[in-house]
Amino acid sequence: MKNWLTLILGLPTANATERMRAWRALKAAGAAVLRDGAYLLPDTRICREALTAVERDILAINGTAYILPVVDPDGERFTELFDRSDDYSKLRVEIEECRGQLNAENALATTKQIRKLRKAYDQLANIDYFPGKSKQQVDLALQEFETAVSRALSADEPHSRDLPIAALSLGDYQGRVWATRKRPWVDRLACAWLIRRFIDPQARILWLNSPQDCPADALGFDFDEATFSHVGNRVTFETLQASFDLQEPGMDRIAALVHFLDIGGIQPVEAAGIERVLAGLRETITHDDHLLAAASAIFDGLLAEFVKEEQPNE
Repeated sequence: MKNWLTLILGLPTANATERMRAWRALKAAGAAVLRDGAYLLPDTRICREALTAVERDILAINGTAYILPVVDPDGERFTELFDRSDDYSKLRVEIEECRGQLNAENALATTKQIRKLRKAYDQLANIDYFPGKSKQQVDLALQEFETAVSRALSADEPHSRDLPIAALSLGDYQGRVWATRKRPWVDRLACAWLIRRFIDPQARILWLNSPQDCPADALGFDFDEATFSHVGNRVTFETLQASFDLQEPGMDRIAALVHFLDIGGIQPVEAAGIERVLAGLRETITHDDHLLAAASAIFDGLLAEFVKEEQPNE
């Protein structure tokens, strides 16, 4: 980085409030302190806008402020001032401490901690102008923690089977009883929505206290030895999708979201928000049929938006 911007400012000594406001704005922008009243940022559009906003506020209260260009021919003189390694290390320690306390009983409450940690990470990443391994390590630790929470919310997650997936006819699976474990989480909620929306509109969903309670004539899903469950790297939603060859627009994006929230992997941009909404629903709705109804509205909305995004612009 050879081109930089420096803000030289002076504030009336009696105006402590405005001084603190300017300091907070510069800190939020990730500005480096060269000396008292002199701050530095890379010369980018976003950084220029941040400095211009501070300059405008200072001039409005009769202070002094100058934004000046600075050129570093070598391109390395100032980069060490923006090293975020210590900040990432502190955040990683906090993530590891929270993960160490995770169990099935506090998993739902832990989703709130994850949201705070994710917000802290995003704020840090936004001012990490020269990202390196520290950023990657914390991002990975946070994704693994999010996956661990999802698994804790569904502690009896089925084991994957390495079996071929047979092609099935929708006509053979109408008006059936479909059964899965009670207090469903992402994969089971998404599967039940998929069944009623695209496979068996008249399906009756039975919520089981344990997989052993599954009636002989019911189609079990998302538990060990169920008719439909994890196969290879597929979660149950993906197994159902492949079994019935469901290729509706937007469906693959729903599948990718469910896959990540259930077993991890590549994180879709919608994942954190959807997990937050579903966790809130699960916490406040105790009746599984009502929970499914609420979650189904979420999946309906997601699918509609995904379809819209996939349509070519007219």
